[in-house]
Amino acid sequence: MSELFELGVKGAVDGMSRGDFSSVELVDSVIARYHAKNGEIGAYLTFDEEGARAAAKAADAARASGGSAPLLGVPIAIKDLINVKGQPCTCASKILEGYVSPYDATVIKNLKAAGAVCAGRVNMDEFAMGSSTENSALGVTRNPYDLSRVPGGSSGGSAAAVGGNLCIAALGTDTGGSIRQPASFCNCVGLKPSYGRVSRFGVTAFASSLDQVGPMTKSVEDAAMILQALAGHDEMDGTTPREPVPDYSAAVKDASFKGMKIGLPREYFIDGLDSEVKRLTDEAIAACTAAGAEIVEVSLPHTEYAMAVYYIVAPAEASANLARFDGVRYGHRSGRSDDVFNLYARSRAEGFGSEVKRRIIMGTYVLSSGYYDAYYGRASRVRTLVRRDFEDAFKKVDVLLTPVAPTPAFKLGEVQDPLTMYLNDLFTIPSALAGNCSMSVPAGFTQGTNLPVGVQFIADAYREDMLLKAGRAFELSRRV
Repeated sequence: MSELFELGVKGAVDGMSRGDFSSVELVDSVIARYHAKNGEIGAYLTFDEEGARAAAKAADAARASGGSAPLLGVPIAIKDLINVKGQPCTCASKILEGYVSPYDATVIKNLKAAGAVCAGRVNMDEFAMGSSTENSALGVTRNPYDLSRVPGGSSGGSAAAVGGNLCIAALGTDTGGSIRQPASFCNCVGLKPSYGRVSRFGVTAFASSLDQVGPMTKSVEDAAMILQALAGHDEMDGTTPREPVPDYSAAVKDASFKGMKIGLPREYFIDGLDSEVKRLTDEAIAACTAAGAEIVEVSLPHTEYAMAVYYIVAPAEASANLARFDGVRYGHRSGRSDDVFNLYARSRAEGFGSEVKRRIIMGTYVLSSGYYDAYYGRASRVRTLVRRDFEDAFKKVDVLLTPVAPTPAFKLGEVQDPLTMYLNDLFTIPSALAGNCSMSVPAGFTQGTNLPVGVQFIADAYREDMLLKAGRAFELSRRV
């Protein structure tokens, strides 16, 4: 008999609805798992046991009174850059140590309205800048499938918590691949919604034209349930559209590849792709074909410029966003300051880690007088070309299928060169620049090392229904 902490969202909701167990029992099971495994995995930074049990007790009372909120009593882990009232929000940075949020982000309000329990704060790369969670200033997170390896990043704590059964589901954020790559490394589903589909209000900004909150779950069906709660217009975020949100659970019901066209972008199947990643991706393509999908080769000709564009746009926006952390209003404040300028400089020097400093310096440079048009302006124009590539491709196919990352999870400390680390997002950055929705779905395990690998499905902007349909159909094709 499986333990309660092994359940996904749908299994948990169905079990509580039948009366098989209570939310308190489910939360206690997750807490017991947290105490047993978090010491070695390091997924959580903090866990609000008292608050989680109180919320679970309230959920049980609501259910007994006839309440039927879609996520009632389900404990969900929260990436540590999303504000939850009364909980710390450190962004895994020393500069925000001691900060406690006075309000809920919109996504947290939406989760609570759906009945979810916000269980604890999970680790991440500092300010979401990284691909391994090794940039966290507050602790090491390990891959639950191999403790000598990274969980991916920046949502590594979220992925490790889901993959290690330390939660029922988690929230992550994705700027250039930070949900999808760790999901691939930790054998879970990671969905990056279209830009604007989910509110960013109350989510600490990295790059404002790219950031999105999304679910990290144990199945595509679970991802649909959480996305349903998250998505929609928010008056506090002008990038969210007013259009009605589709019924995502309907999209995954009876999902099938029959009649679906899947595009394979030739630019993504490159030399240098790890042989096991290639094998599992090829097997995924074969499974889609056997299940009735039509495979079509397409081209995204500006893919080669996407990495350069991202590492101009994202650091530039980070430079502007992180200017607010000045040691005055909240967070770390240097005690060695004799004037305001030195207060700012020393507080930031002491509070920010090396990767954050690197990106702030890079971003400040490309925005500086005389360089804006040469760098940020030109990158923005090329970004438009990248988006048009996807628009053209989706006139021919329903979804795209690609690898998620060039390799499986690598060892802790193995990648020291920042440029090599940046290449982890080679296949995830282009769709982020275009604003499309995309998702990593588990595809199998490597031979020998037995490490998880995912494949990426990409759909047109605001076609999460098509994305979820494809992902669910792929899950079903692997069970045949």
